[in-house]
Amino acid sequence: MSSRKNAIRRQFNRSAAGSYDSHAHVQRSMADRLAKQLRAAADQGESSKLHIAEIGCGTGTLTEMLVNDWPGASITAIDLAPAMLEAAEQRVRASNESGSSRVRFLHADAEKWATDAPAQSFDLIVSNACFQWLSRPRETLGNLRRLLRAEGLLVFATFGPDTFRELHEAFHEVYRAGGMEPQRHGLSYLSTTEWQSLLEEADFSTIRCERVVQTEKYASAREFLHSVKAVGASTSEAAARPGLSLRQLFTGMYKEYENKFSIPGGVAATYDLLFIQAGVSRKNK
Repeated sequence: MSSRKNAIRRQFNRSAAGSYDSHAHVQRSMADRLAKQLRAAADQGESSKLHIAEIGCGTGTLTEMLVNDWPGASITAIDLAPAMLEAAEQRVRASNESGSSRVRFLHADAEKWATDAPAQSFDLIVSNACFQWLSRPRETLGNLRRLLRAEGLLVFATFGPDTFRELHEAFHEVYRAGGMEPQRHGLSYLSTTEWQSLLEEADFSTIRCERVVQTEKYASAREFLHSVKAVGASTSEAAARPGLSLRQLFTGMYKEYENKFSIPGGVAATYDLLFIQAGVSRKNK
């Protein structure tokens, strides 16, 4: 496993023990919306025969919905972090003990799993707030396409490029004030156009993309970063720079953030939410 994947696993193992669910309000709203789309997109009349894979199940918010919404379907719930899987299994068992027997919880790197899993073994592949972590999205989408049966669906929610735009603007101002080239802090996100292009390359059809821009309020910029870290999303692409200590960088960022993006009762943070659905044609290759 790569050092990046190990770092991601450590982050989510730490956040699984209580802090994730108490801070993951946006991820919960994404799961709710995704579950509604799934109900509308697929024929549940044959749900007892469906095989569903969930990539990045986390603490089981969406898994629980799948178990309750799709009675009889078999579900494979995959996550990189063992502590997340344990939390998900506990959640599903507490919610629907009989339904939990239909769920296989699998500790795996989903990208490697997608490479090795048998072809045409799933009717539905779903994922919530996970695909932004993919190291090889082009290759992985191709592998997921291979795993779907004829008329199968890939449905996922992820974050778009405007996510945390206030944070990035504040960091950029600090770098510019110091005469330095701005660096990106946090992940870079693909746009709906980029996802659509990758899905078309992978030979998906009937691709539908929806974008929802949501503004959340936090008590302060510091509290916002604390919440982001609590859900395991603290990976940064930025490298250390001479002439600017981390303390100076963050002190300046907090000041810029609160000067520019204060709203009544706190500060604003943008979440750019993408909801994407892609199908496999009736005549699967």
